[in-house]
Amino acid sequence: MPRFFIEADLTVATTVELTETVFHHWVKVLRAQVGETATLFNGQGGEYAVELVEVAKKSAAVNVLSFNPANRTPKFKALLGQVMSKGDRMDYAIQKAVELGVAEIQLLTSDRCEMRLKYDRDQKKLDHWQSIAIAACEQCGLNIIPKILPPLSLEKWYESPLPPTKLVLAPNKDEVDVLENVNNELCLLIGPEGGLSEAEITTANDHGFVNWCIGERVLRTETAPVVALSILNYKFI
Repeated sequence: MPRFFIEADLTVATTVELTETVFHHWVKVLRAQVGETATLFNGQGGEYAVELVEVAKKSAAVNVLSFNPANRTPKFKALLGQVMSKGDRMDYAIQKAVELGVAEIQLLTSDRCEMRLKYDRDQKKLDHWQSIAIAACEQCGLNIIPKILPPLSLEKWYESPLPPTKLVLAPNKDEVDVLENVNNELCLLIGPEGGLSEAEITTANDHGFVNWCIGERVLRTETAPVVALSILNYKFI
């Protein structure tokens, strides 16, 4: 059954007009006909089974049949601090992090960050990344959409309220198992393509971040959140 995010109030036993986005995707692209069913969610928790009951040239309406409270969120709550990168790498990192159940994504800048968002027009880039998060939720079944938070410098992020467990992907010289006593509310810091500098890692450590080294290989910035979140999903399964 197709799934769509809709910015609308949903209540069982009511009729709801589809938004332009859902109408285009379901009716125009997928050529849905009256009587077909789909799943809608609005990001407020749970999902709704709906039946298409009316199709016009530029609009359509559904009856809301039932409600399923499942959100399919993991048993841990992770805030991902991701230093921004250019091109498809950032799109990929956001998409896969959402599919793996990240709670929020804080965009960050660092010494080796490839991009800066400073102007009003860059809101389009933030909207683009949020739309990627929404599409990932549609695909994977999550009903709570992670927020993509506007960029902060590392220093500003450290000053904000952060979860009790703080991990940074960096060499772990002591080779200790940092996940042995990890809390299920955590934040994860991942550097840019060139990595965090030694000074930045030291500053992160001074703010309570513990170095987490995943194997002997060096991961790309868009691969690192996929591997890290996969391990956390397995730990808290």
